[in-house]
Amino acid sequence: MLKISRKLLISVTQRNNPQTQRYVSKVNLQGILPPITTPFNDDESVTYDKLSHNLNIWNSINFRGYVVHGSNGEFPYLTPDERVNVVKHVKKNIPDNKVLVAGSGCESTSATIEMTMKMGDNGADAALVVTPSFYKNQMNSQALMKHYVKVADASSIPVILYSVPGNTGINIPLEALAELSQHPNIIGTKESGGDVTRIGEIVRLTKQHDFQVIAGSAGFMYAAYVVGAVGGVCAVGNILGEHVVDLHQMIKDGRWDDAKELQHRLIAPNSAVTAKYGVPGLKTAMGWYGLYGGSPRSPLQQLTEPQVSDLKQILVDSGFL
Repeated sequence: MLKISRKLLISVTQRNNPQTQRYVSKVNLQGILPPITTPFNDDESVTYDKLSHNLNIWNSINFRGYVVHGSNGEFPYLTPDERVNVVKHVKKNIPDNKVLVAGSGCESTSATIEMTMKMGDNGADAALVVTPSFYKNQMNSQALMKHYVKVADASSIPVILYSVPGNTGINIPLEALAELSQHPNIIGTKESGGDVTRIGEIVRLTKQHDFQVIAGSAGFMYAAYVVGAVGGVCAVGNILGEHVVDLHQMIKDGRWDDAKELQHRLIAPNSAVTAKYGVPGLKTAMGWYGLYGGSPRSPLQQLTEPQVSDLKQILVDSGFL
């Protein structure tokens, strides 16, 4: 097993001591937090009025909150100032009872710490920190452990780990994740790989630390909840938010047959706006639901006409258009 740092062990020992606890209170992630898109003008600048328009619609849905600068927010294509300004704008345009989770991951530890601090200073309740991946062959357990401990030690807001192997090629190893769950300022993990066995094992390994596991897609949400996940960060929630919230509630209420039926209906639309057509597909579909999607930022490209037709047919066939 990996050995957690002495500094971290001291923090864990003191986690219930109010005189030594310097971290903010835990953020409850139970529910649906859509990873919202970043809208752009034709010149690819961020359009804040369209963002306000979308938030006005989303605020009427019983979301637990929002994730800003997840993979659907095109955060790798934003400047640091844009990332901060978008978070600041979202905070001003959502109710106080909505949790704001901001993606703050960068390639270096120092840049991630700086971005995480800025997110906290501008209204984020928690930071979603994706694994560094450019040097992915060197991102072993020890490197990732040190990275996340340094970020969590420095952060003024709680940290959520983020594994999205489809984009990064990296899953945080289970033994490292189990150790990191002991840090009082690391409150959960977003798992986007779709491996339900892994999700169940994370829940088993971390349950004594009150650690929250979040399903990173609506495509496997039902199964993830069965093995212990407590919430979902689901791209399709941008367009089918009420249905994804219904799925969450059905499971919590024990309405398993209804939940299974709705889960089946959500699989194809979810796959269409993630693995199949990605952010351009999601942004295209948003326009059919009164939301502003617009174009993705280059080098991402808009869908072709045949792709648009195919996407629309998937939503029609699933009963959502």
